[in-house]
Amino acid sequence: MIYFSEVSSRLREAIMHRDGKQKVKDKDIARCLGLDPQYYAVIKRRNKIPYEAIAHFCEQNRLSINWILLKQKPIYLT
Repeated sequence: MIYFSEVSSRLREAIMHRDGKQKVKDKDIARCLGLDPQYYAVIKRRNKIPYEAIAHFCEQNRLSINWILLKQKPIYLT
C-alpha cells in the first residue's frame, strides 16, 4: 500500500535537494505540485495521493515517479 506520509516525505526530500532548503513545509509541497495549500491539507487528512500532480512534478524535475511513490531506485532520470 502507498501511504501519503511516505510520498510526502520523499517529495519533501526532492524539494529540499532541488531548492537547497533546510526545511520544506506542506505549503511548499503544495505549491510545487501546483495545488492550493488548503486542498493539500484536505487530501493529506484524507490520505489521498494526488497522482496527476506528482506525475507532472516528476516530469518537470526529471524524477522517477517510482521513487516518489514506491521508493524504487533510481531517483533521477537520465
